[in-house]
Amino acid sequence: MASADLIDELSCSICLSIYTDPVTLRCGHNYCRECIDQVLDTQKESRLYICPECREEFQERPVLFNARALRNIAEKFLFPQPSKKDTGIYCTDCVDSPLPAIKSCLLCESSLCGKHVRAHAESPEHVLSDPTNYPGNRKCCFHKKIVEYYCPKEKVCICVYCMAIGMHKGHRVEKLDEALEKKKEKLRKDLEMLTSKKAWAEKQVRILEERRTGLEDRAASVTEEVAAMFRDIGRELEALEKRVLSEISKQKEKTAQSLSKLIQKLEIQKDELSWKISHIEELCNSTDPMTVLKGQNSEEEDIYQSEKEDNIDTNIRSEDDFHENSITDKLHELSDFIKDFHIGTQQSGVLLDEETASNYIQISKDLKTASLSSVKLFRPESPRRFKNYQVLSKRVFSSGRHSWEVDTSNSTSWRVGLCYATMDKKSYIGDNKFSWCLQKEYKYNIMHVSKCIPFIPKPTSYKFRICLDFEAGQISFYELNDPIRHLHTFTTTFIKPLHLVICIWNGSMKITN
Repeated sequence: MASADLIDELSCSICLSIYTDPVTLRCGHNYCRECIDQVLDTQKESRLYICPECREEFQERPVLFNARALRNIAEKFLFPQPSKKDTGIYCTDCVDSPLPAIKSCLLCESSLCGKHVRAHAESPEHVLSDPTNYPGNRKCCFHKKIVEYYCPKEKVCICVYCMAIGMHKGHRVEKLDEALEKKKEKLRKDLEMLTSKKAWAEKQVRILEERRTGLEDRAASVTEEVAAMFRDIGRELEALEKRVLSEISKQKEKTAQSLSKLIQKLEIQKDELSWKISHIEELCNSTDPMTVLKGQNSEEEDIYQSEKEDNIDTNIRSEDDFHENSITDKLHELSDFIKDFHIGTQQSGVLLDEETASNYIQISKDLKTASLSSVKLFRPESPRRFKNYQVLSKRVFSSGRHSWEVDTSNSTSWRVGLCYATMDKKSYIGDNKFSWCLQKEYKYNIMHVSKCIPFIPKPTSYKFRICLDFEAGQISFYELNDPIRHLHTFTTTFIKPLHLVICIWNGSMKITN
């Protein structure tokens, strides 16, 4: 029987039990593999590993060295120890009341308690292992001998007879303990990797859950805010409608009163003229010279005076009494803004507005192509219509980022760009401060306020892209070549919504997106 001092030397300082599969740290202290693995796992997050006994620090997880001699000594002097937990495996040698097994004998294919394991520990031919319900699984299926080697090529455990008869000739085999350590080392690395991935996934889940919660809160807040703004806008629009209609009604009443007074004056004048006409007709029909000549001078003076006094001004100004052009223009702008209201960045397809097209510009049925007309088109007059060779887009752009592509291969003289809707309809884009454009006449230029900026070399492609970033105040032009070539960027502050505008003097130009 081992002495108490020897038992202390064979006991793990962590679990205080006889060593099970002992290993050694670099500092020389020994522990059960399972015990020290658990300690090192708890130290993993701090990235500093410390020996539980001497407190030596390791920057990386320390390598565990097999303490084979210590394991053999511990097995030879193994005493019954209180089981850490009931595994459900009991001693097969106990007759009356089986005790929990602490080891299994692979040779005998039996499980043993502390009392019966001592005899097996003293016999070297018996191989002890942790308790298992199927100790026979550790024997070779061909020779029924305990497996002691592992063949990595065929991934099977083999016995000495398998090697002796050459079943694995030419294969690199490993001792079972060494193969087990390699496998466990790989499993530990896999476990570490999977644990790291799991921690990352858990962190991402937490982040996404927080974003989802924040998203719901923010969406509710924005929804409430936008709904309140729309209610306010609705009230303002109703008030504006009432105000405009009231002004129209007042103007109507005012003009109607003026017309009534004028009509009344003219009715009185008409009655007086009727009386004078009747009197003159009587004089004309009279045969008495004295009667006719007696009233001649007074009649002439009355008529002359009547011509002076009865000249009533009937030129009541009716043009723009209701300011309908101003009202409809503003409402058109508001309607365009509502139709074009979009959230986020997008490729914006646009259609040309025939109501703004010059009488010399023909618009295709799909509203994508503008071409020079061979005859004048007699379209209805409109304050929105250009007097020269230009046309605006239907949509207005007052926020966000947009881009358009145009094909100019069928024209040799054109301009394309952006402008405010309020630009003078007699002016050309690029010739004023309210527009920015790309031009081709004799050569290619960038234009603003009539200032031409040429660029070299000249484009070899007939396709161009116009990009608008409203908030950044930028209009950029690109040649769609391979690779795409940046031509110029205007930077300013936009104070009004913008329209795409095309000017063409020959051929046709098409919007391709």
